[in-house]
Amino acid sequence: MIVRNCAGGVVFDGDKVLILKNEKNEWVLPKGKIRNGSLPTETAINRVKYETGIEAAIVSTAGETSYEFFSLSRKQAVCNIIIWYVMEAIGGRVDINKEEGFQGGDFYPVEKAIEMITYSQDKSLVSLSYKKYLDYKDYEIKKIYA
Repeated sequence: MIVRNCAGGVVFDGDKVLILKNEKNEWVLPKGKIRNGSLPTETAINRVKYETGIEAAIVSTAGETSYEFFSLSRKQAVCNIIIWYVMEAIGGRVDINKEEGFQGGDFYPVEKAIEMITYSQDKSLVSLSYKKYLDYKDYEIKKIYA
């Protein structure tokens, strides 16, 4: 089995989260393989920008997920292990990278996005990440008024 280490972002803009529709009509989060000695944080930030056009900053860790599939081209099983980060959009506009096979995507209200997302572990990840994001925003507000 091939094991691939990946990183991705759960990107929020207020009460909305960024999701993508891939070539299989699945609603997913931006992520990619960690390459050439890059740090997971760099990979997450770079993949969000590359896949969606959005610049984002990491505000917290979000957790880890994994999934397995059989690669027809490699003729063997692959396990992707993804380190996730809670991120906040800081610039750019949504510009989905269609050359990477994405059909669409945007920021959607969190509850609607959770309904749309294809995989249950991604739904849970968004829900938990939103709680962390709200805690972060609450902390930022308290810092301003302290």
